[in-house]
Amino acid sequence: MKLHNLSPTPGNKKRRHRVGRGDSSGWGRTAGRGEKGAGSRSGSKYRPYFEGGQIPFFRRLPKRGFKSMSKIEFNLVNTSLLEANFNDGDVVNEEALRAKALLPAKQFPIKVLANGDLTKKLTVQADKFSAAAKAKIEGLGGVCEIV
Repeated sequence: MKLHNLSPTPGNKKRRHRVGRGDSSGWGRTAGRGEKGAGSRSGSKYRPYFEGGQIPFFRRLPKRGFKSMSKIEFNLVNTSLLEANFNDGDVVNEEALRAKALLPAKQFPIKVLANGDLTKKLTVQADKFSAAAKAKIEGLGGVCEIV
């Protein structure tokens, strides 16, 4: 098999629909554009979601809620994740978590939560700790360091 012998699968290639080629083709005269109006003229473009002058759907819906511009999003790490992936005496920081692919790609500050059991003494370096997570880590002799 060589490149010059290759051909598409039969029925795979559709011929281009050529309009405006006489009335007998079924696509003559107005060529599927209707009679008059902007859509029948060349160069006409309707923006997305244009509804012909009717109030568009996104304007008909009520505005709801509030999105705070000062909200801080966190990458959340549970104590169950620390238990499963780190050994006794390890230092847990952003580099260690990224090395084990435990954080998503987005670069947000890290917050440790107390979801799950923890039985190991760890040194955890993060941007924020929940009170319960801090109590769990320090109760086992671990250290919570705020970066």
